[in-house]
Amino acid sequence: MLDHWQTWTLAALAVLFIGLSKAGFGGGLGMLTTPLCALAFPPRDAIGILLPLLCAGDIFSLYYYWGKWERANLKFLLPGVVVGVVIGVHFIGRFSPRQLNIAIGAIAVAFVVFQVFREKIFRAEGAFKPNHAVGVPCGVAAGVTSSFAHGAGPVVSMFLVPQQLPKEIYVGTTVLVFTWINWIKVPFFVANDVITGATLLKSLYFLPLIPMGVWAGVRLNRRFSERAFAGFILVTIFLTGLQLIFNFRFSFGH
Repeated sequence: MLDHWQTWTLAALAVLFIGLSKAGFGGGLGMLTTPLCALAFPPRDAIGILLPLLCAGDIFSLYYYWGKWERANLKFLLPGVVVGVVIGVHFIGRFSPRQLNIAIGAIAVAFVVFQVFREKIFRAEGAFKPNHAVGVPCGVAAGVTSSFAHGAGPVVSMFLVPQQLPKEIYVGTTVLVFTWINWIKVPFFVANDVITGATLLKSLYFLPLIPMGVWAGVRLNRRFSERAFAGFILVTIFLTGLQLIFNFRFSFGH
């Protein structure tokens, strides 16, 4: 059982990572946000607390990458995203906190596996031309995983990476897609009581950490190589995912 200060410290770290990742630092750092917050709060509350903060972080990302995107990807992904969000939110209400933790942990572990083998997966010849036949199913999968764990990263990457976009356009397109996904989720989360007055109040407590994280991320990007740090982040995401799945018992002592 976590102490009160440990709970809030974990959650604060999770929110700080939103800002860092929105500034483009740390590779998969943003994927650590939901698993960490789910260790601190009941998983349903954690998902609800984080969404308004992710939306706030998206504003910073849009500012840095404004116009540097391939907008056409939205028309291929968003129809499926709406369907996926409806499905995901529906099942959140049917899962117990333990089952929801397992789902969040499984998505975190799958993200690490995907990141490790991503280059081998996408070693095909030629650039992929996006279309609805692939985009709609990817959108559905992105909507479902984003509803459970704000974890649509691997699915969106599977759609964008094979297009062989220039790096800055790829990052900008990812920012644009995630901004739309997050804002699409808001009314569904409110209507299904995933976002409530209580979770929104906690979101407001943590809100100042978003610009602080962005500020730190911009400076860290200028000073540090991400290679070693990215490896550390993947290990941390993997271990956090395993903790959520298997619920190991630790004694923190006093």
